[in-house]
Amino acid sequence: MKKADLAKVKKLLEEQLQSLQADFGVEVTKQQTNENLADVNDQASLESERSFELRIRDRERKLIAKVQSALRKIADGSYGICESCDEPISTKRLFARPVTTYCINCKSEMEEEEKREEAYLNSHNRAQSEQRI
Repeated sequence: MKKADLAKVKKLLEEQLQSLQADFGVEVTKQQTNENLADVNDQASLESERSFELRIRDRERKLIAKVQSALRKIADGSYGICESCDEPISTKRLFARPVTTYCINCKSEMEEEEKREEAYLNSHNRAQSEQRI
């Protein structure tokens, strides 16, 4: 990867990290903690919204960790190398997904393997369900 491209990616990552951290802090403090609602439906809606917000916060927390990891890799010179095949990740892919750790070929193979495993488990579970009937 060219130094100019690496500098652009680093800037993107730093901006993304700053934005995520700022949003994360604001949202966590905004959450209401002691809201008692008389209506059961309102309470259920509130709990559903809180659960949804917590899932979003967890995803943001994980993304923050990935961005920090990518920035560390830039600093130590290992950024842009596929963790599976040790080949360079394309610059185009890194600009599209700066936190990626796999080249497109390895990631595609992993996703295909996940699909095969899921299909196997689904067919295995169906077979077990049919045997119980």
